[in-house]
Amino acid sequence: MLGPEGFQMRAVKAPITFLFLAMAFAWVSAQQARPSNRAVLFEGARLISGEAGAPIESSAFLVENNRFTRVGRKGEVQAPAGATRVDLTGKTVMPALIDIHNHLGWTDHKTNKASKESYTRELVIDHLQRYAYYGVAATLSMGLDRWDVNPDMPYQLRNETLPNAARFLTVGRGIAATPMAGPPVDYRLGVPYGAETEAEGIAHVRELHDKKVEMIKIWVDDRLGTVPKLKVPVYEAIINEAHKNGMRVVAHIFDLSDAKQLMKSGVDGFAHTVRDKDVDDEYMTILKQHPKVWAGANLPGRTLTPAESEAEIAWMSDALPPSQVKRLRDQLANRVAGRGGRGGRGGGTGPSDMFGIQCRNNKRVHDAGMILGVGTDANGDVGSGVHTELADMVFCGLTPAEAIVAGTRTGAEILKLDQQGTVANGKSADFIVLDANPLDSILNTRKINKVYLRGTEVDRAGLSRGFTTEARSSDDHK
Repeated sequence: MLGPEGFQMRAVKAPITFLFLAMAFAWVSAQQARPSNRAVLFEGARLISGEAGAPIESSAFLVENNRFTRVGRKGEVQAPAGATRVDLTGKTVMPALIDIHNHLGWTDHKTNKASKESYTRELVIDHLQRYAYYGVAATLSMGLDRWDVNPDMPYQLRNETLPNAARFLTVGRGIAATPMAGPPVDYRLGVPYGAETEAEGIAHVRELHDKKVEMIKIWVDDRLGTVPKLKVPVYEAIINEAHKNGMRVVAHIFDLSDAKQLMKSGVDGFAHTVRDKDVDDEYMTILKQHPKVWAGANLPGRTLTPAESEAEIAWMSDALPPSQVKRLRDQLANRVAGRGGRGGRGGGTGPSDMFGIQCRNNKRVHDAGMILGVGTDANGDVGSGVHTELADMVFCGLTPAEAIVAGTRTGAEILKLDQQGTVANGKSADFIVLDANPLDSILNTRKINKVYLRGTEVDRAGLSRGFTTEARSSDDHK
């Protein structure tokens, strides 16, 4: 039995104990978030550097202070005294991927539910962790950051380095003719700025410039006549004001005619390639006159065979709870789930029709030298969609090597990430270790053994445990 002194001692010890535990937890968390400073020599892997050219067989590369410091062949790269050696014989290494187009924070992958209420910092971070799980180093949120609740959150995330998570970039709010003329999805209506006049467009650009946004997103699409389209004088004013402020403009487009006019007006890039019809010779001539214009491939997804569907489900099952795996088995064969209508317009041309059009257009503009990156438009297929996009690009005629360059080096160049996209001296140590060679089959990018971001191994096993746990129901909180 404790006397008064005993209770007093317990009262003193308790806060000290909790303080000690809190300090210990903070220290452990800081160590996990901080890249390792020790030198690590990775040897023996086939290295696909992200640059054009043949891979390095039996490579060696040294990682120090979260960066590649020496890259070459095994036996030629010397490690400093005390360095850790990692044998990657039989593996293939490639740069971590870059997704230049997403819409994070709207869909809860554990329930497949999306709403305005879904959009939280926690869900955006969950999506960034899913990107990391699938070997993606950085991704750009393109125009649909919710602004009416916690408007500073995306800009805060942009400046954070989170453990086991991809780097977050954002264009802030995009600009459409009206706030209701962006994506035709109920819970996203009202998110974009509206610009019916040149003055409104210029004001929005200046506000985004104050947020230190590097790129402006505009929607130039009337959704089959259901919403007003951003007028040419308005988007030209937006483009001119952006360029005055050292910013770039990327356009969501659907129609060939709009793509032609936007290039003439000085647009820097396209979130999608042309989707209403095959590009013609006039388009190709204009493209040749504007060689710096880039695009995200953003293919809408082709109909899979039953065997392909089952393989896709099996691959994704490590990042989804059983209830969602079952949902995919019920729906994925028709490409309804996950990417349902991705690249669509809210009516009219269906995904299968658009796939053929975009497939041909992607191949033609790529062969003509257009700068083509991987942009998934991700919402319901965060992370995994990058690998699907790579496979679709190869299906459309690119070689695996060309698709990998698009998904790594080119994506980094489009986003001006000069420290990412390739395995090269001085760059951030962001890379994927694969169990098979993706140059033999692009599907081998999915055979991930390990992922390293900023020189630190991503805890894929821990992430998977969290991803596959079913969402808690409201009854669990009663």
